[in-house]
Amino acid sequence: MYFVKDEYTQTFEEKKSKFIAYLTPYEKFNELMQRLRQEHPKARHFVYAYRYLNEFDQVVENSSDDGEPKGTSGKPCLNVLAGHEIINSAVITVRYFGGVKLGTGGLVRAYSDAVNKVISSANLIKYEKLERLILTFAYSQLSKVEYLINGLNIIVSNKDFQNSVVLTLQTTKEQKESLLNELPRDIEIKI
Repeated sequence: MYFVKDEYTQTFEEKKSKFIAYLTPYEKFNELMQRLRQEHPKARHFVYAYRYLNEFDQVVENSSDDGEPKGTSGKPCLNVLAGHEIINSAVITVRYFGGVKLGTGGLVRAYSDAVNKVISSANLIKYEKLERLILTFAYSQLSKVEYLINGLNIIVSNKDFQNSVVLTLQTTKEQKESLLNELPRDIEIKI
């Protein structure tokens, strides 16, 4: 599975109609939709599709045809996202009508092509499920532990400095295994 961290845009034209596809991280979906409605007041349709993982690691997906004939725009956009295994991302396609009707097959192709075009221009990042790991250790070991964590590119989500140091980490399975093999034995580990 893959996701995007940045916003991407591409334009596709079909029989004088213009399809401007925007690919964005899912958490920026609402903000982008509001911005596009202001930037494109004369556009006819704002078709969208999104897929994200919920807290149970289930894929949640939704789409809207926004006035286009049922099933000709939102669902094809969603199918393209699913076909590329894209999650935690959304696509919004702004359509300017060019005066020539495309028909249902033409609409499906045009929306699919626009989304494929923006995906091909995007920097897709491979999704890896992160696991939480809590380390508790003496202050004297802080520099060694930070050296190991930095070397493995592990995310530190919380640092707590009390009687001892408590670090909460977000790791992939591989990072966790490597770190556990290298840590000194007297460090308390909670998985």
